[in-house]
Amino acid sequence: MTLQEMQKRKRQMGLSYEDLARLSGVPLSTVQKVMSGQTQTPRRTTLIALESVLAKPQDEDRARQPGEFTIEDYLKLPDDCRVELIDGVFYDMAAPTPMHQRIAARFFNIVQNYIDAHHGSCIPFCAPVDVQLDCDDMTMVQPDFLIVCRPEIITKARIVGAPDFVMEVLSPSTKLKDMFLKAKKYANAGVREYWMIDPEKQQVLIHTFSDGIETALYGFDAEIPVAIYDGDLVIDMKRIRDEVAFLL
Repeated sequence: MTLQEMQKRKRQMGLSYEDLARLSGVPLSTVQKVMSGQTQTPRRTTLIALESVLAKPQDEDRARQPGEFTIEDYLKLPDDCRVELIDGVFYDMAAPTPMHQRIAARFFNIVQNYIDAHHGSCIPFCAPVDVQLDCDDMTMVQPDFLIVCRPEIITKARIVGAPDFVMEVLSPSTKLKDMFLKAKKYANAGVREYWMIDPEKQQVLIHTFSDGIETALYGFDAEIPVAIYDGDLVIDMKRIRDEVAFLL
């Protein structure tokens, strides 16, 4: 919809800015800036949320609200729109930084070399790869790095179910989501081990989900055992730190 079409539809529906913010889940200040034309290039996810309210036929009961979006909506997004869908809510994802890419790539190389040397059957992946975490139609995430040990959950389109191992590189814009919301989602879905790498603090926070949650914290100078391999696979964070030092 064009701005003029959205403004006309808003008037037809008798919505205030407050109504539009509440129904779309977009902050009120953002709604005001977009609808007034003050924001020239609003985010795609913002426009999608607004249009989900304004483009709805008048005879339908109500517009969908955050918490009601599905994988069908996710798959309709443009390829260049980077979001995750968690419990029916869209979350923006910033493009990965060179440091993100480098850390994930090193993890992939280390794990793949270990699997090859031990003739293992698990399969590592780097983002972007879609993970339909809960096997329902409300959640689709893209971890920075993951290991899948059950090949039956890997389809041509995506991974359907919980990976065995997940690693996320934390950034200021996603840290809270990764440390709390996604940690809970991964635990509940059946992920066995979750690493959160914080380049800013040069720390690695690890949750191992077995009987409850076991948590460990390491520095970037540590050699860290991977629990799903009973500690036989070790990640040398000092070596990774040295390789990305020019980006820290």
